[in-house]
Amino acid sequence: MAKFNGHKNWNHWNVSLWLNNDEGLHRLARYYVSTCGNKDAAASLMLRHLKEEAGFTKTPDGAPYSVSSIRAAMVEM
Repeated sequence: MAKFNGHKNWNHWNVSLWLNNDEGLHRLARYYVSTCGNKDAAASLMLRHLKEEAGFTKTPDGAPYSVSSIRAAMVEM
């Protein structure tokens, strides 16, 4: 059952907010979804990119990126 603005928790909501409203992050997420074939693999690659290549472990609001939060943000992609 959704508990925070239609999401599982604040972390999932905040990651979704950033991935779906920041143009660069949104384009990157859509790229991974379209090239990976499934959203679980896309979320794993997105997390690796965010941490290793971009140096981001959290959203600007402090929500940590995780495979599950990124996967949840990809629902509509």
